Amino acid sequence: MYPRRVPRPEEIGILAGSATLAGELILPDAPPPPDRRGRHPWALLLASWLPRNRDGGFDAQRHPGWFATEPMPAGEAGLLRRLAFALAERGVASFRYDARGCGASEGDWASSDLFTRIDDARDAIGAMRSRPELDLARTGIVGHGEGALIGLSVAIADPAVGALTLVGAPARSLRDLLRRGAAARGRTGTDRQHPMVAAFDRVSEELIERAERRESSVPIQPGLGGAAVALNLAGWEQAIHTPALAMATMLHRSVSLIHGEGDAWSHPDESRLLEAALRGAGNEPMLRLVPGAGHDLAEASDDAIGSIAADLVDRLLPRDLPPVLLTLQELG
Repeated sequence: MYPRRVPRPEEIGILAGSATLAGELILPDAPPPPDRRGRHPWALLLASWLPRNRDGGFDAQRHPGWFATEPMPAGEAGLLRRLAFALAERGVASFRYDARGCGASEGDWASSDLFTRIDDARDAIGAMRSRPELDLARTGIVGHGEGALIGLSVAIADPAVGALTLVGAPARSLRDLLRRGAAARGRTGTDRQHPMVAAFDRVSEELIERAERRESSVPIQPGLGGAAVALNLAGWEQAIHTPALAMATMLHRSVSLIHGEGDAWSHPDESRLLEAALRGAGNEPMLRLVPGAGHDLAEASDDAIGSIAADLVDRLLPRDLPPVLLTLQELG
């Protein structure tokens, strides 16, 4: 068992296009391995669908009226925060950030699209590569929901990313995911206390039709009497035509798939499909289902979260860096 150490958090702003995104770098309190020149392995943590803050929770702060604002029970935290601290306790640094237009980040989430959010993740990795505390040859990505799709896209084009952990990942087209998710939430009531989630499910078919016609936006009205939001459809159209299954055939890395058995946003069958696609591409993915847990793994124990973190730690092995990154790391 690892000794519990107090992580060292640092607030950081990164430039992503014309917007500054606010995030937090967490460094382990334990010293890095002596053979890595004082550098810690590290991971980028990416949040799921809809406006989310750096901890992985729905962003009620910047989106009043979108999400229920009841306080989180004492001692609980968002998935990405839990993973960040579990990684730090095991000697791995991490960076996570408020999505565009969320938390303390600039921009507007509703007008952004999927490709912009992919570019934001790439910019986050680029910014972290200037940090002398981080080992560029041992870089991982943890992607949750939409973050899993973003993480796949980033890793395919970045040979320095060595290991991925995909939580509640989609596999098929967003068209199928929206329909299945809306039906599942309709049966279970999961997250329907949030006005935007309920409104999102009500207009899912209209959203799909308009996105496939390549219309620019769809109006969504969260709650009764609230102002309608013009949701940019470019990102949804991009996701409909960019399924994770297609990306998985192009990836050759270490991948673990984690899925809550009660996920009402992405059915566990999505991870089973991804596992088969990754294996067919020559990878050796590991699939783990978390009993009793939903999309955000809020029901998972600290030991279960620690196990997910420990698995990533074991797979963050040094990789050969491209010459430009090797030079950057040598220069310190």
